[in-house]
Amino acid sequence: MRILVTSASGANGNGYGALLSFSPSGEFLGPVSTDSRIADPRGLSVDPSGTLVYLNSGDDRVLALDYDGRVVRDSGRIPGLDPGGGIFGPDGRYCLGARRRRTIVAMPAALDGAGESLLPDDVVPFPRGFGFGRDGRLYLASGAAPSGGGDNTIVMFDRAGNLCTPHLVTDPELSPLDMAIAPNGNVIVSSEWPFGAPDAVTGVREYDPVTGHLVRIFTPERSVGFRRPRGLRFGPEGLLYCVGEDHVVAFDFAAGSFAGTVARLPRLNGQALVLIP
Repeated sequence: MRILVTSASGANGNGYGALLSFSPSGEFLGPVSTDSRIADPRGLSVDPSGTLVYLNSGDDRVLALDYDGRVVRDSGRIPGLDPGGGIFGPDGRYCLGARRRRTIVAMPAALDGAGESLLPDDVVPFPRGFGFGRDGRLYLASGAAPSGGGDNTIVMFDRAGNLCTPHLVTDPELSPLDMAIAPNGNVIVSSEWPFGAPDAVTGVREYDPVTGHLVRIFTPERSVGFRRPRGLRFGPEGLLYCVGEDHVVAFDFAAGSFAGTVARLPRLNGQALVLIP
C-alpha cells in the first residue's frame, strides 16, 4: 500500500505544489509525477475501478493518473472551475466542489465534458467537502472562506438536489475543512475551530445523518501539533486517515481513539489523500 497526498502551494500555504507518496510506515517516497499540469493540487479520489487516481489541479482542470503517475485523462482547462475536493458520485460521475461558484459540479469519468452543476451556484458561502448518503442524499459542508466568514454547518439535499435543511448541524465548535460519509452512514467532518486561529482546536467530528446530533469527536494527541485537518479517507483495519499541515494521522474508527501519526513531512500542506496498492 502507498499513501498519496496532495500538497497545496502558493497562497494556500507555501507547500510542495505536488502529488506526494508515502510508504505505509510513513517513509517519504517523493513526488508521484512531475507533470506540469499538476499545479497547486487539491482534491484526490480513486475511481470505482480502482485503477486511476483523479486529481483536481489548481489551474482549473481535472486529471486522471495511473499508479505510475502518468496522466491518462485531462479535462483541459475549464475557466472558473477552481476545484476543491472530489469524489465519485452514485452514478459514476466525478463530482467536485467548484469553490468560486460555490457549488458542486459532476463531470463524466472520461473527463470529456465540462460537467453540470448538481446544485445552484452560490448555494453556500464556501463549500468545504461533501458526500453522498446511502439513500442518495447529498451532504455539503458549509465553512469559512480563506478571507473569513461562513456559516459552519452541514447542508442537506435530497437525491434530486432539493434543499432538505440548511442547518443539519448546529455545533458552535464546528468549522469544517472537509467531510466524508463513514461506513456506518454517519457524517464525519474535519474541523479547525476557530478557523485559522493559532490555538485552534483540531480534530474530526462525527454527526448523525438524520438528526445532525454530535456523536463523538476524534482528537489527536496535543503533542503531535496537528493543524489544518483535511483529506478524510477510510483505510484497512478500520482506520480513518486525515491529512493536514506537516502530518498524516490516523484514528481507530470503531474505538473512537487516536491511532497515531502515520507520516510527518515539514511543509506538507496536505489537502487530500488516497490509499493505493
